[in-house]
Amino acid sequence: MDTGLEISGEVQYRGDPVLVPPRHPTPRHALYLSNLDDQRFLRFSIKYLYVFSAGAAVPADALRSALAEALVDYYPLAGRLRPGDGEEEGKLAVDCNAEGALFAEGSLPGLAAADFLRGGGATPHKSWRKLLYRVDAHGFVAVPPLVVQVTHLGCGGMVLCTAINHCLCDGIGTAQFLHAWARAARSDIAGSGDHPVVHDRRALRPRCPPRVEFTHPEYCQDAVANDKPTLLEHLLGQPLSPVSLTFTGAHLGHLKKQLLLSAPVLKCCTSFEALAATVWRAWVRALDPPAALRVKLLFSVNARRHLKPELPHGYYGNGFVLGCAESTAGQVAAVAAPATVIRLVQEAKERVDDDYVRSMVDLLEERRVGAGGGAKPDLSASLVISAWTRLGLEDLDFGAGTPAHMGPLTSEIYCVFVPVAGDPGGVTVLVSVPQAATDKFEHYCCNPVEPSGMEETDGGAIAGMLERDEQQQPCHGHEIKIDY
Repeated sequence: MDTGLEISGEVQYRGDPVLVPPRHPTPRHALYLSNLDDQRFLRFSIKYLYVFSAGAAVPADALRSALAEALVDYYPLAGRLRPGDGEEEGKLAVDCNAEGALFAEGSLPGLAAADFLRGGGATPHKSWRKLLYRVDAHGFVAVPPLVVQVTHLGCGGMVLCTAINHCLCDGIGTAQFLHAWARAARSDIAGSGDHPVVHDRRALRPRCPPRVEFTHPEYCQDAVANDKPTLLEHLLGQPLSPVSLTFTGAHLGHLKKQLLLSAPVLKCCTSFEALAATVWRAWVRALDPPAALRVKLLFSVNARRHLKPELPHGYYGNGFVLGCAESTAGQVAAVAAPATVIRLVQEAKERVDDDYVRSMVDLLEERRVGAGGGAKPDLSASLVISAWTRLGLEDLDFGAGTPAHMGPLTSEIYCVFVPVAGDPGGVTVLVSVPQAATDKFEHYCCNPVEPSGMEETDGGAIAGMLERDEQQQPCHGHEIKIDY
């Protein structure tokens, strides 16, 4: 198993980071954030890491100049978050003040671009955090919405890390901005006007009065707190190891064929449905919770085209909602379950239409103005999958070529589907699981339809821990961050 590249030494910064404002004057106003933008579990930055070889690297001055140009159209990213007021009290807004994005430049002479690709894939290591400048701020609101660090490598290549505030953009929006930045670096005027940038988020305002018409199992229900520790709390209390598994386009084609042949009643499925179902089943089987425990799969669904009217092209705010598949651990882990689990994923996707999205926005409004600090995703026994594939993130070209690798800066307890450079159909599955479960998880991911050679139980390791520790108080203060 690839344990990830540990980066020794410290980044040698070339002076203090600088603020990069938009090159030209931009509108000054407060930007309303929708309820989908302002969810508390999105109050973090999406952190991308790009590795460019020597032939694809570009000078930092060119990147900084192009960033100033791109921020003219994406000027809220040069602003600052602030608490809302009046009717929007309790929400965040963006003060579009052109203060600027934070841009840091440094070097690591002892590191080469090829070092990230040892073993066939780049598994994040905690030492990678030094590749992104850490802002000394008193809270999330005080951090600039966009932070960039360019690190020059000894081989002549570079690492580009970006932290983009999730309250302003989802995955589609971040890809849209990053490609606008790359076009500016290439001076690609012809490709810059495909769709105007849409800042206005009012298309996702709640109805008055709010009408919550669905149960929305993706969010925690208002129930009496249970004294027993949750599956999530047990996971957070154990040493975790990142697992990185790459499925080429050919592998995914074979996986879908396997799943469809094993279940003739299943007529078709997408690559995402096949892989999400496979990873969820592998996660449940590797952790081996009590068979009767209800487990969930939460994943992002692009709602743009499901709304009436559709969100316009160029809309870069959060336009995704959480899909939720749910069953018991025993049913998900059953040897004959692949087709059933795929169908659960499909049904969760099919549930998302205009009515469902509007109901979810209204639920967020009700929870915002009520007690409890807003709606929270139900993470008690859930695997969260965030798909970064099919967004074009891996095709970023600042004028000298595309990256040798792109992916997240860190590995978390939620799962990310990362695109594979050079393989448009490929996906790397990246997730952190308990060290004792890594081998099982990899085995079940790679053998989704074969009967398990390991004895099935009614609750194995996690069940034992739940029984032994049921008198413990549950942990608090942990937030799982979900990237699109």
